[in-house]
Amino acid sequence: MSAQISLFTPIKLGSLELPNRIVMAPMTRNRAAEGDVPSDLIAEHYAQRASAGLIITEGSQVSQQGQGYPATPGIYTPQQVTGWRKVTDAVHAKDGHIFIQLWHVGRISHPSLQPEGALPVAPSAIKPAGEAVTYQGMQPFVEPHALELSEIPGIVEQFRVAAHNAKAAGFDGVEIHAANGYLLDQFLRDGTNHRDDEYGGALENRVRLLLEVIDAVSEAWETASIGVRISPENSFNDIHDSDPQNTFNYVAEHLSPLALAYLHVVEGEMMQGTKKLDYRQIRDRFSGIYMANCGYTLEKAQAALQAGNVDMVSFGALYIANPDLVERFARKAPLNKPDPETYYGGDAHGYTDYPFLEEEEALA
Repeated sequence: MSAQISLFTPIKLGSLELPNRIVMAPMTRNRAAEGDVPSDLIAEHYAQRASAGLIITEGSQVSQQGQGYPATPGIYTPQQVTGWRKVTDAVHAKDGHIFIQLWHVGRISHPSLQPEGALPVAPSAIKPAGEAVTYQGMQPFVEPHALELSEIPGIVEQFRVAAHNAKAAGFDGVEIHAANGYLLDQFLRDGTNHRDDEYGGALENRVRLLLEVIDAVSEAWETASIGVRISPENSFNDIHDSDPQNTFNYVAEHLSPLALAYLHVVEGEMMQGTKKLDYRQIRDRFSGIYMANCGYTLEKAQAALQAGNVDMVSFGALYIANPDLVERFARKAPLNKPDPETYYGGDAHGYTDYPFLEEEEALA
């Protein structure tokens, strides 16, 4: 890759012309209104960050069954679609670009969040370690219901409907969440997938559901407007794989021919900040745009771009505290520090009240 390529070099993403390669990563913030409807506050939050080359929203559950946390916005009711339309309109008014992340948490839920108190679903009946976040506080995870073969088309249908809803809500594209220990990731990894049918065992079976979901989503979107997120070695939500390098090399190879918008890769163990896999192997097996995430700084991102290891970089915590991250990076200005106490739930504090650089300069 040319040394002239930087985070500020424009890039074509499907039919979109992005002004830079700086991406706002998807981040759950638990601020949806009643009915899990995106609020005006959520619209303001994303509009503040519209200078990103691309915004990827927080995970938006494709059904009530897909919900794993309180106050996360859905994309399966008319009211939710209307709420998201306010978000996309606000971002587009500032010339921004925004994809919605389509999410099903699988076993990382609790009966109190499920329709009629049902068990959460998963590829296999394996209870995750830890506790679920519920409206009644932290509660132990339960053993999930292993999806019957006859139930899997219903999961695919949830993603198909959500993709059409995303189109109606005015998004520029969608990202399929196949990372961080949620349902599609649970099918990909052999630590959570102990099935002995056509969705378990061999890699070609474990990747089957993801490919079927992509196919269903492509009824609403051309594949050049569909991204996929994976997290090969992240153990968040008590998930693991016996051979993650081989597993996700295989995933990348089988996504490559689909002409997707991008492959979004969480590089490393998110909670520990370590990286053991060779991500260049995954990058080289995917012929499209490779988007990296996990602990990148301005300097690390620029170096990775110039080495040809990445095409775009997404930033999480830095975008929480710096709505004008693009300008701060461009000017190498000081960055606001995020406040973890305000990450999940709450009001505008720690959400829409982080200062812009121009506001700080005016007070100086």
